Amino acid sequence: MSEVGYDKQRLKRARLAVAAVFCVHGAVAGSFATRVPWIQDHAGVSAGMLGLALAFPAIGASVAMPLASRISHRFGARNALRGLLVMWTLALILPALAPNLLTLCLALFVYGATSGMSDVTMNAIGVETEARMRKSIMSGLHGMWSVGALIGSAAGTVAAHLGSDARLHHLLASAALTALGLVACQGVLDLQPEPEEEAPPRFSLPPRSALLIGAVGFCAVFAEGASLDWSAVYLRD
Repeated sequence: MSEVGYDKQRLKRARLAVAAVFCVHGAVAGSFATRVPWIQDHAGVSAGMLGLALAFPAIGASVAMPLASRISHRFGARNALRGLLVMWTLALILPALAPNLLTLCLALFVYGATSGMSDVTMNAIGVETEARMRKSIMSGLHGMWSVGALIGSAAGTVAAHLGSDARLHHLLASAALTALGLVACQGVLDLQPEPEEEAPPRFSLPPRSALLIGAVGFCAVFAEGASLDWSAVYLRD
Protein backbone atom coordinates (compact mmCIF):
# COMPACT_ATOMS: atom_id res chain seq x y z
CA MET A 1 0.00 0.00 0.00
CA SER A 2 1.13 3.52 -0.77
CA GLU A 3 -0.42 6.75 0.39
CA VAL A 4 -0.87 10.19 -1.07
CA GLY A 5 1.73 12.66 0.31
CA TYR A 6 0.97 13.75 3.86
CA ASP A 7 2.69 16.44 5.90
CA LYS A 8 2.71 16.48 9.69
CA GLN A 9 -0.49 18.49 10.00
CA ARG A 10 -2.33 16.16 7.63
CA LEU A 11 -1.06 13.18 9.59
CA LYS A 12 -2.38 14.70 12.81
CA ARG A 13 -5.77 15.19 11.18
CA ALA A 14 -5.62 11.63 9.86
CA ARG A 15 -4.95 10.41 13.40
CA LEU A 16 -7.98 12.30 14.73
CA ALA A 17 -10.09 10.97 11.88
CA VAL A 18 -9.22 7.33 12.47
CA ALA A 19 -9.74 7.86 16.22
CA ALA A 20 -13.24 9.13 15.42
CA VAL A 21 -13.84 6.01 13.31
CA PHE A 22 -12.85 3.81 16.26
CA CYS A 23 -15.22 5.80 18.47
CA VAL A 24 -18.11 5.32 16.03
CA HIS A 25 -17.38 1.60 15.79
CA GLY A 26 -17.46 1.28 19.57
CA ALA A 27 -20.69 3.27 19.80
CA VAL A 28 -22.43 0.78 17.51
CA ALA A 29 -21.37 -2.11 19.76
CA GLY A 30 -22.48 -0.26 22.89
CA SER A 31 -25.82 0.66 21.36
CA PHE A 32 -26.52 -2.98 20.52
CA ALA A 33 -25.41 -4.46 23.85
CA THR A 34 -27.81 -2.43 25.99
CA ARG A 35 -30.84 -3.51 23.96
CA VAL A 36 -30.18 -7.26 23.95
CA PRO A 37 -32.97 -7.87 26.54
CA TRP A 38 -35.48 -6.05 24.32
CA ILE A 39 -34.28 -7.98 21.27
CA GLN A 40 -34.61 -11.25 23.18
CA ASP A 41 -38.19 -10.47 24.20
CA HIS A 42 -39.15 -9.29 20.72
CA ALA A 43 -37.78 -12.44 19.08
CA GLY A 44 -39.38 -14.60 21.76
CA VAL A 45 -36.28 -16.68 22.50
CA SER A 46 -35.18 -18.31 25.73
CA ALA A 47 -31.86 -17.62 27.44
CA GLY A 48 -30.43 -20.79 25.95
CA MET A 49 -31.51 -19.89 22.42
CA LEU A 50 -30.24 -16.35 22.94
CA GLY A 51 -26.84 -17.83 23.73
CA LEU A 52 -26.97 -19.70 20.43
CA ALA A 53 -27.94 -16.56 18.53
CA LEU A 54 -25.17 -14.52 20.16
CA ALA A 55 -22.62 -16.94 18.71
CA PHE A 56 -23.51 -15.78 15.21
CA PRO A 57 -21.74 -12.38 15.33
CA ALA A 58 -18.48 -14.23 15.98
CA ILE A 59 -19.24 -16.71 13.20
CA GLY A 60 -20.02 -13.90 10.78
CA ALA A 61 -16.87 -12.01 11.71
CA SER A 62 -14.69 -15.12 11.33
CA VAL A 63 -16.10 -15.82 7.87
CA ALA A 64 -15.93 -12.24 6.60
CA MET A 65 -12.71 -10.88 8.09
CA PRO A 66 -10.43 -12.50 5.45
CA LEU A 67 -12.36 -10.60 2.76
CA ALA A 68 -11.40 -7.20 4.18
CA SER A 69 -7.88 -7.19 2.71
CA ARG A 70 -9.17 -8.02 -0.78
CA ILE A 71 -11.78 -5.27 -0.59
CA SER A 72 -9.13 -2.76 0.53
CA HIS A 73 -6.80 -3.85 -2.27
CA ARG A 74 -9.50 -3.43 -4.88
CA PHE A 75 -11.07 -0.16 -3.77
CA GLY A 76 -8.39 1.46 -1.61
CA ALA A 77 -8.39 1.51 2.17
CA ARG A 78 -10.35 4.74 2.61
CA ASN A 79 -13.14 3.73 0.23
CA ALA A 80 -13.26 0.26 1.75
CA LEU A 81 -13.50 1.67 5.26
CA ARG A 82 -16.21 4.10 4.22
CA GLY A 83 -18.35 1.37 2.70
CA LEU A 84 -17.76 -1.22 5.40
CA LEU A 85 -18.34 1.21 8.27
CA VAL A 86 -21.65 2.30 6.74
CA MET A 87 -22.66 -1.36 6.37
CA TRP A 88 -21.78 -1.88 10.05
CA THR A 89 -23.77 1.12 11.28
CA LEU A 90 -26.78 0.10 9.17
CA ALA A 91 -26.53 -3.51 10.36
CA LEU A 92 -27.27 -2.22 13.87
CA ILE A 93 -30.94 -2.01 12.87
CA LEU A 94 -31.31 -5.65 11.83
CA PRO A 95 -31.34 -7.57 15.16
CA ALA A 96 -34.14 -5.42 16.58
CA LEU A 97 -36.30 -6.25 13.54
CA ALA A 98 -35.95 -10.03 13.95
CA PRO A 99 -39.28 -11.69 14.94
CA ASN A 100 -37.91 -15.17 15.65
CA LEU A 101 -34.76 -17.17 16.31
CA LEU A 102 -33.89 -17.89 12.67
CA THR A 103 -34.08 -14.29 11.53
CA LEU A 104 -32.23 -13.18 14.67
CA CYS A 105 -29.37 -15.56 13.88
CA LEU A 106 -29.22 -14.30 10.28
CA ALA A 107 -29.31 -10.67 11.42
CA LEU A 108 -26.53 -11.26 13.94
CA PHE A 109 -24.45 -13.06 11.30
CA VAL A 110 -24.62 -9.97 9.06
CA TYR A 111 -24.01 -7.73 12.08
CA GLY A 112 -20.87 -9.69 12.96
CA ALA A 113 -19.62 -9.91 9.37
CA THR A 114 -19.81 -6.16 8.81
CA SER A 115 -18.32 -5.53 12.25
CA GLY A 116 -15.36 -7.79 11.54
CA MET A 117 -14.56 -6.39 8.11
CA SER A 118 -14.77 -2.76 9.23
CA ASP A 119 -12.71 -3.64 12.32
CA VAL A 120 -9.90 -5.14 10.23
CA THR A 121 -9.87 -2.19 7.83
CA MET A 122 -9.83 0.54 10.48
CA ASN A 123 -7.06 -1.25 12.38
CA ALA A 124 -5.00 -1.57 9.19
CA ILE A 125 -5.37 2.16 8.60
CA GLY A 126 -4.50 2.80 12.23
CA VAL A 127 -1.31 0.76 11.89
CA GLU A 128 -0.33 2.65 8.73
CA THR A 129 -1.03 5.97 10.43
CA GLU A 130 1.14 4.93 13.37
CA ALA A 131 3.96 3.95 11.01
CA ARG A 132 3.81 7.29 9.16
CA MET A 133 3.77 9.26 12.41
CA ARG A 134 6.55 7.11 13.94
CA LYS A 135 4.86 7.13 17.32
CA SER A 136 2.61 4.73 19.20
CA ILE A 137 -1.08 5.54 18.73
CA MET A 138 -2.82 2.15 18.59
CA SER A 139 -3.50 1.97 22.33
CA GLY A 140 -5.11 5.41 22.12
CA LEU A 141 -7.23 4.33 19.16
CA HIS A 142 -8.52 1.32 21.05
CA GLY A 143 -9.16 3.61 24.00
CA MET A 144 -11.37 5.68 21.69
CA TRP A 145 -13.28 2.52 20.81
CA SER A 146 -14.00 2.10 24.52
CA VAL A 147 -15.11 5.73 24.75
CA GLY A 148 -17.52 5.13 21.89
CA ALA A 149 -18.81 1.96 23.54
CA LEU A 150 -19.45 3.89 26.76
CA ILE A 151 -21.31 6.63 24.88
CA GLY A 152 -23.41 4.10 22.98
CA SER A 153 -24.11 2.14 26.15
CA ALA A 154 -25.09 5.26 28.07
CA ALA A 155 -27.52 6.33 25.36
CA GLY A 156 -28.89 2.80 25.13
CA THR A 157 -29.36 2.60 28.89
CA VAL A 158 -31.35 5.82 28.89
CA ALA A 159 -33.46 4.58 25.97
CA ALA A 160 -34.12 1.26 27.71
CA HIS A 161 -34.98 3.00 31.00
CA LEU A 162 -37.52 5.16 29.16
CA GLY A 163 -39.05 2.03 27.64
CA SER A 164 -38.36 3.07 24.06
CA ASP A 165 -38.75 0.66 21.18
CA ALA A 166 -35.31 -0.67 20.22
CA ARG A 167 -36.26 -0.49 16.55
CA LEU A 168 -36.72 3.26 16.78
CA HIS A 169 -33.69 3.66 19.03
CA HIS A 170 -31.41 1.73 16.68
CA LEU A 171 -32.81 3.49 13.61
CA LEU A 172 -31.95 6.88 15.09
CA ALA A 173 -28.58 5.67 16.39
CA SER A 174 -27.76 4.13 13.01
CA ALA A 175 -28.59 7.35 11.17
CA ALA A 176 -26.47 9.46 13.51
CA LEU A 177 -23.51 7.07 13.54
CA THR A 178 -23.62 6.62 9.76
CA ALA A 179 -23.36 10.38 9.29
CA LEU A 180 -20.54 10.69 11.83
CA GLY A 181 -18.72 7.72 10.30
CA LEU A 182 -18.87 9.17 6.79
CA VAL A 183 -17.46 12.48 8.01
CA ALA A 184 -14.67 10.74 9.94
CA CYS A 185 -13.70 8.54 6.99
CA GLN A 186 -13.01 11.60 4.86
CA GLY A 187 -9.91 12.38 6.90
CA VAL A 188 -8.22 8.97 7.18
CA LEU A 189 -5.15 8.03 5.16
CA ASP A 190 -5.94 7.41 1.49
CA LEU A 191 -3.94 4.22 1.09
CA GLN A 192 -3.79 2.75 -2.40
CA PRO A 193 -2.19 -0.50 -3.63
CA GLU A 194 1.10 -0.18 -5.49
CA PRO A 195 0.71 -0.68 -9.27
CA GLU A 196 2.83 -3.84 -9.14
CA GLU A 197 1.31 -5.08 -5.87
CA GLU A 198 -0.53 -8.38 -6.26
CA ALA A 199 -3.95 -8.97 -4.75
CA PRO A 200 -3.93 -10.89 -1.45
CA PRO A 201 -4.47 -14.64 -1.84
CA ARG A 202 -8.00 -15.94 -1.37
CA PHE A 203 -6.79 -18.13 1.47
CA SER A 204 -3.46 -18.91 3.08
CA LEU A 205 -2.51 -20.60 6.32
CA PRO A 206 -0.97 -18.19 8.85
CA PRO A 207 2.40 -18.97 10.45
CA ARG A 208 2.47 -20.61 13.86
CA SER A 209 3.41 -17.38 15.60
CA ALA A 210 0.34 -15.67 14.13
CA LEU A 211 -1.84 -18.60 15.18
CA LEU A 212 -0.63 -18.24 18.77
CA ILE A 213 -1.34 -14.52 18.81
CA GLY A 214 -4.69 -15.19 17.18
CA ALA A 215 -5.59 -17.74 19.86
CA VAL A 216 -4.82 -15.23 22.61
CA GLY A 217 -6.83 -12.58 20.78
CA PHE A 218 -9.74 -14.98 20.33
CA CYS A 219 -9.86 -15.69 24.07
CA ALA A 220 -9.79 -11.98 24.86
CA VAL A 221 -12.52 -11.15 22.34
CA PHE A 222 -14.62 -14.10 23.53
CA ALA A 223 -14.53 -12.86 27.11
CA GLU A 224 -15.15 -9.26 26.08
CA GLY A 225 -18.06 -10.20 23.84
CA ALA A 226 -19.68 -12.42 26.46
CA SER A 227 -19.54 -9.72 29.12
CA LEU A 228 -20.76 -7.04 26.71
CA ASP A 229 -23.65 -9.04 25.24
CA TRP A 230 -24.91 -10.60 28.47
CA SER A 231 -24.45 -7.74 30.94
CA ALA A 232 -27.77 -6.07 30.13
CA VAL A 233 -29.64 -9.39 30.38
CA TYR A 234 -27.98 -10.10 33.73
CA LEU A 235 -28.89 -6.67 35.10
CA ARG A 236 -32.50 -7.04 33.96
CA ASP A 237 -32.94 -10.54 35.38
